[in-house]
Amino acid sequence: MKISPNERMAINLVIISISFLVWILLLINPGHITTIKHCCISDSGPSAASLRMLLEMNPISNLLVGWGLMVVAMMLPKLIIPIQHIYAHSFRRRRILSALLFVFGYIAVWMVAGIIMTSAILALHLLMPDSYIPAIGLGLIAIVWQFSPIKQRFLNLGHDHRTLAAFGWAAYRDALRFGVMHGLWCVGSGWALMLFPMLLPIGHNLAMLIVTVLMLSEHLEHPKMPCWRINISGKLLRIIIAQTQVKFDRITFAR
Repeated sequence: MKISPNERMAINLVIISISFLVWILLLINPGHITTIKHCCISDSGPSAASLRMLLEMNPISNLLVGWGLMVVAMMLPKLIIPIQHIYAHSFRRRRILSALLFVFGYIAVWMVAGIIMTSAILALHLLMPDSYIPAIGLGLIAIVWQFSPIKQRFLNLGHDHRTLAAFGWAAYRDALRFGVMHGLWCVGSGWALMLFPMLLPIGHNLAMLIVTVLMLSEHLEHPKMPCWRINISGKLLRIIIAQTQVKFDRITFAR
């Protein structure tokens, strides 16, 4: 079953609009849900009292809400092509629920990863509050991971859009499983890039934006042979520049 250009445009518009609105919420940062506040009360370093203060000022529930919003803002545009795939392989009456199950499975994987990453962030902040050392250390790890064949394998698996059942509960099961597997491949490829902005004492939002552009660009690239290579994609920026130039030329020609 094919989907029309109008349906594709509608999918793109809905997903990009949701991502944009969540980005605005992240920039407003109500309740400091995307940043960690801490006032160390012990001059001798980490202590039980400092840990209690850290958790009181930064409830795990708030941090996970912030993490979930980050995932939606940064990752949702990556799901445009998979959701179009679901629409193209589902009956019309099953499309919306199948797409929602896919998104639920995808975000659920990132939320499980978020529990681990949030715990690591809290631990590092307790040990080295307001320090750039954790961010620098993870940045080096992210660079190695970025160029590794293992990451390329995860990126390649993200292009595996499996056949989905068309009838009964199997259709919904396959959509949910597709979301979970897609989430696993995305976490495998992008865990270091996602974690890096969270460790920065300042510049968190700018780092998030840069990481988002990089991860979306990677997703737009075709699968490649896994090997060690410098892998910094700017495909998204090239597409934006090219589309802007085309529209500018049309306006100029119309005049």
